[in-house]
Amino acid sequence: MDKLSIILDDDKTVFASHEMIRGRVEWNLDANPRRLDLSLFWYTAGKGTRDVGVVQSVKIDDPGAHGSKEFSFALPEGPFSFSGKLVSLIWALELTCTPGSETVRREITLSPTGREILLGSIPAQSRLSWSRSDSAPDSVESILRAGR
Repeated sequence: MDKLSIILDDDKTVFASHEMIRGRVEWNLDANPRRLDLSLFWYTAGKGTRDVGVVQSVKIDDPGAHGSKEFSFALPEGPFSFSGKLVSLIWALELTCTPGSETVRREITLSPTGREILLGSIPAQSRLSWSRSDSAPDSVESILRAGR
């Protein structure tokens, strides 16, 4: 039975910009593959066109039928992981076997807050309030008045 695994150090799945992802890949295959590929990438899911951005890849040539290899990737500045009603952006590590159809994916989160950003949710205390007698925030009147 073919098996591929991605094991992250300390089982950590939430990361900040420029942080290192460290771990190891393991494989136990019935036949010797020609190559294993490990990729760090992000993709969008939901309505509209799917976008994909591959950040880094590592090729393991002639890995043998059984084995393991350590890896490390430096995360970029962004984009951050987010989830909305229409679209989400998901980060993942994926290990694939060539030839063959064996693939394993491990999702991670890239965020400045330590969790996925939820679009469309604004905490009540952060909402702006203004009265009709005030100029609207960033209205033409407030911009012109500030320039005097």
